Formats: sequence, C-alpha cells, structure tokens
Amino acid sequence: MKLHIRMMLLCTVALLPLCTIAQDNDYARYRDVIKKHIYKDFKGMYRPAGKSLQYPFITPGSVQYADVLWDWDSWLSNIALRQILTDTGSEADKKEAVQYEQGCILNFLAYADIDGWVPIMIERTANLDSIRPKNIYEVNMHKPCLAQHAAFLTKENKGDVAWLRDKFHNLQFFVGGYKNRYRHAATGLYFWQNDIMIGVDNDPSTYYRPDRSSASIYLNCLMYKELKAMVYLCEQLKMDEIAKQFATDAEELKQAIQTHCWDERDGFFYSVDLNLKPVNTDTWAYHGGAPRHWDGVIQRIGVWSGFLALWAEIATPEQAKRMVNEHYKNSATFNANYGVRTLSKMEKMYNLKASGNPSSWLGPIWGISNYMTWRGLVNYGFQVEAKELATKTILLFGKDFERHGTLHEYYQPENGEPILNPGFQNWNYLVLNMLNWMDGSKVVTEF
Repeated sequence: MKLHIRMMLLCTVALLPLCTIAQDNDYARYRDVIKKHIYKDFKGMYRPAGKSLQYPFITPGSVQYADVLWDWDSWLSNIALRQILTDTGSEADKKEAVQYEQGCILNFLAYADIDGWVPIMIERTANLDSIRPKNIYEVNMHKPCLAQHAAFLTKENKGDVAWLRDKFHNLQFFVGGYKNRYRHAATGLYFWQNDIMIGVDNDPSTYYRPDRSSASIYLNCLMYKELKAMVYLCEQLKMDEIAKQFATDAEELKQAIQTHCWDERDGFFYSVDLNLKPVNTDTWAYHGGAPRHWDGVIQRIGVWSGFLALWAEIATPEQAKRMVNEHYKNSATFNANYGVRTLSKMEKMYNLKASGNPSSWLGPIWGISNYMTWRGLVNYGFQVEAKELATKTILLFGKDFERHGTLHEYYQPENGEPILNPGFQNWNYLVLNMLNWMDGSKVVTEF
C-alpha cells in the first residue's frame, strides 16, 4: 500500500510540469489567435462625425452598439486602441486615430453647460431635447471618467493639452456638477441619482434601491481617479492653484471611502446605504436619549467593484493583502476558472441568465471586471495572482475567438461559455494589455 501511494505521488509530481507546459502551449496559441483577430478589425470601432455627433468617435462595437457614443466604454476602448497602435500601428494609423480619440471627449463636452450635466450616451440621430433631461436632479449623467479619458490622451501625447484648452471650463463644470448634485454632505461620498445606466447595471447595491440612496464603491473609486485626473490636467494647463483645490477634493474623498466603505470585519470595500431618516428628536421622544451618530450603513454585498479600491490605489497595503487573500483567492465567492465573478457566488442574488437591458452583473465574467481587478493586483505587487488572472482572461477570449471567430459581452464563470451579444469589442480588447504585461512588452495603462 505504501509503495502504491508513493508511486501515485511520484506520478502526480511528474505530471505537474506537463500540465504547466500544456497550459503554456495553450497560452502561446491563444495569444496568437487574439492578436490576429484584434489587429485585423480594430478600425471597426471608428465612426465618422455627423448629425448629433460633431466629431468622429469610437463605438464599443457589435450590432447592438453600432453607432452610439458611450461614456466609460469609449474611454476603456481607447486604452485598448492605444495598445493596438503601440503594438502594430503605423505612424499614419496613429495620426488617423487621434481625431476619433479626442472626438469622444469633445462630443460629450459639446453638450455640457454651466450646470455641468453631460449625457451618458449620444445616438447619432438624437436631438437636443432627447439628450438633455428636463430635470438634471433626477437622472444620472456621464460617469466620472471624462477627465480620466482626457488625461490619458494628454499623457499619451507627451502632455499636449492644447486640444482641450477651449473646452476645459466645461470639464470643470462637469466635475463640479458631481460635487453639487451627487455628493452626500454628511459622509463625503458620492451617490447615484437612480439605478438607471450606472454601468454595472443591476449591481444589487444600487439596483431597485431608492433614488439617491446608494453610495456605490464603484462610483466613488471612479470619482477619486477623476479628481486626480483633474489635478494632472490643471497642472498641464498651468492652473496650479486650481490643481491644489482638486487635490484637496481627492484626498477628502479618499478619506471618506476609507472611513465609510472599508469593512474591518470582512476585509473588503463595500457600497454604503445612505437611505436614513434625518436626525430629528422633536417628533419622537424615544430618539432623544440616543440620537443616530452614523451617517450611512455599510452594504455587505459581495460585488466585484470592491476590488476597484486596488485599481484606484485607495486601499492600504494591509487592506490589499486581506482583500486578495480573503476574497480574490476564494473560489466560493469571486474566484472562478475564467476570472472574477461580478457577484459573489454566495449571494442569494447570484444569477447567470442572459439579460440585455439591464446587462447582467449578477455573477457572469466580464472582460472589464477581470481587467480592472488585474490592474489592481499589479498596482499592489501581487504578481502571481495577476499572472493567474491574466492567463484566465487570455484563455477565455482565445477560446471564444477560436470557436466563434468573435468575442461576447459576458461569460459563464466555470466553463467560459459565452452568454450574450456576439461581436462585442469594447474593453474586451484590453486583453492585449494583459498579454503585453505577461510577455514583458510595453503596456499602455489608463491614467
């Protein structure tokens, strides 16, 4: 019996290198498959100016998003586009791309007014009345990534910000609009006006919750990076005094996220429920002896966007270690064969059924959640974990290209089967940035 067990162990050990080699071979094959497809059709994201869109722009791709400019989609698609151009683009290709890249931002700023409201998306055939709501206090606007997109392009072009100078006041109005209409004074956190078009469509922390009640960790991490981007842009424009004001806003938000979103018990960043009655001891005597001293209640719902605190570099090194060891590595919650589940498998809301409006973020694997979590792992030096997640994403997309000749919007976590929307390009192309990191080549990163 002992000899039999010993032989089994020896065979197991002997097989380990073979498994690794097989995985490496798969990785090499899928790397070539991915590059072949993406390099061939990336210009399918380009759209000309016309009608309600004054400038050329980048579309997410696929029939469903064929001729529409979207907020965070165009920003993240642009990062992937820059990686493609870095890898294989000619000087003519790079010059051609600039008009589409800058056009994404300039199209949005063309609809900005002194109140700072900017649309989430613009359809070519839309008119001004359909784009601008009657009451900007009741609806969401462009996610806080417009300054990040502008800062990314400026940095990629060696600090050249001349193209933005005439519209920079509109960008300041936009960020000011968030502070004026989306900021919860008591906590310093930012909230959604409602649950419509928030990007992570049916995130249970916001979906079907009362208006202006969700201080989403996703929103607040984006907002922190947006404020940091404004600091950079101001510095490039020699607006040093204004830069200091945005730097103060960024630091205050970082502290608010640390104070209200970090859960020491679970070792994770969560969204916060702001839906509390005001402190008023005049109408009910029983409240008088112990008035409420907290301004929000943490929502212990395991959503992937908690990892954005790593992407935004808000977490402390100690917090990052807990998040990785207790959450990222946990196969019972987030860690799956093909990446990071968008909702913990232990949540009762976990559901993999296809949903197009809203798109499903209740557990399926998305390219963007894999990418942003991976970026956070890289930021904090978790090289082994980052390599694991990059490899899973490469295998996921490589297999999809190999079998179907295209990518999809989101996938099943365990077997990588596509769920919805073939032809989806968008942020899926950020797999190239992961590939370059794995190969030790130049990596284009967001601001």
